[in-house]
Amino acid sequence: MPSRAPRTLFTFNSKEDIKQYATGCDGDIGGYSTVHLDLDENPEHHAKTGKPATGVFWGEMRLDVKPGMERRIRGGYAGFRNLNRPTLFGDQVDDVSRHQYLALRLRLGGDPRTRNSYYVNLQTDGPISTDLWQHRLYFRRKDGGWEDIFVPFSNFVRTNSGEMSENQMELYRERVRSIGISILGGNSGVSGKYELGIDSIRAVNEEDLTQKPLSNEKDTVSEEKAGLN
Repeated sequence: MPSRAPRTLFTFNSKEDIKQYATGCDGDIGGYSTVHLDLDENPEHHAKTGKPATGVFWGEMRLDVKPGMERRIRGGYAGFRNLNRPTLFGDQVDDVSRHQYLALRLRLGGDPRTRNSYYVNLQTDGPISTDLWQHRLYFRRKDGGWEDIFVPFSNFVRTNSGEMSENQMELYRERVRSIGISILGGNSGVSGKYELGIDSIRAVNEEDLTQKPLSNEKDTVSEEKAGLN
């Protein structure tokens, strides 16, 4: 039986860590948004983490698209997720069925207009491979400092092709295939330079929380997803 102890799923503290992730944005298919996931070795940004470096997800969110693409694509998204992790017995997945919360240590930066447009995304090894489970990221700090964000696994919303699925079901926590973060500006008309520092992603329980989650209800997702299936 899996342990209830806090479990680190992903870290962003070395070049090897950063290589585990794929990025994507509307700029890949005819938009103008940009996306980067880099190792940030600026000591001013990561000194309080006790780590030699941290990850930084950054770029520019643009809503316009290239001529001729106006009716074909929608601008305003960027994101990243971990790459598939092949083994001799198939892709590696994570069993977080003994944990109640996803914990992300993050540092919010960039244009203030972009700061309410981040989502965390999960994919599972469930029956419909295109399903994406999403929840908005709510921040307390606006001063560029690090904070732990706790999202109940029970509050993730099932989406498919960028729309909330009519038939909601419980997240398949026994087999989580990928975790990622996206910035979605399409529906809310948000554009500008974005920046999000990332130290780690963990699975934890109630007794491990350092503060109460800002949202205890299911989030409503109706934005364009980052194309990272």
